[in-house]
Amino acid sequence: MVAVKGSKQYKMRVVPYRPLYAVTIAAVVVALFIVAVLGTYQYGNYKGRELQAEAIAERDSLRVEVREQTEDAERLRQEVANLKLGAQVDRKASEDVRTEVIDLKNKVAELQEVISFYKGLMSPTANKRGLTIGSLNVISTGAGRRYEYKLVVQQLATNHKMLSGFLNFKIVGRQGELPMTLSLKDVSDNVSYDNIKLRFKYFQTLEGQLVLPDGFEPQRIELLAKSSGKDSVTVEKKFGWLVQES
Repeated sequence: MVAVKGSKQYKMRVVPYRPLYAVTIAAVVVALFIVAVLGTYQYGNYKGRELQAEAIAERDSLRVEVREQTEDAERLRQEVANLKLGAQVDRKASEDVRTEVIDLKNKVAELQEVISFYKGLMSPTANKRGLTIGSLNVISTGAGRRYEYKLVVQQLATNHKMLSGFLNFKIVGRQGELPMTLSLKDVSDNVSYDNIKLRFKYFQTLEGQLVLPDGFEPQRIELLAKSSGKDSVTVEKKFGWLVQES
């Protein structure tokens, strides 16, 4: 054999020609691939069902837990609502009791004042007889400078007779820097004259509303009552400007 210089020589081997062998190998490879795919699918399907079952079980467990937590939260909310309602009821009851006690105390004070008033009328002391200026109340109406007033003029005597006379009602204060005196008729629609007519046997009540002018600052109320007749009596009394809340 003549060798060609410069080229690499490879050994040659004779292989028998078997066409079915290659087909068989290919079929086996394909079968193994299919088996592997089917096995993987079945395994994945099995694991998927297993994971799904676990997820469903966990979901059901969470649902139960959420339901229990919701019931507990609702129960706690109801307990809080009951406690709040109980506290409100207790507070309202306490306020009602306190208000009732205050009202009863005020009524007792009013009754004691009325009893003292009538005792004074029917059984006056020796140095406290004749025409007398009793109580004066000025009450706020809550409407600007409008007030209610109530004045009692009375006759203290053991033998009451009809008493006539007049009452002069003045409000003393300041308008800015200047002193000013207002008659009741200047600020009240209930009075038409400076001298208010008096005529009573036991007592007379003067009441109504008054409106102070803007800028006027009241300081006191000055009252002068005078009975008519031969035993005429003049009584004067001053009250500081004190307003009661309605």
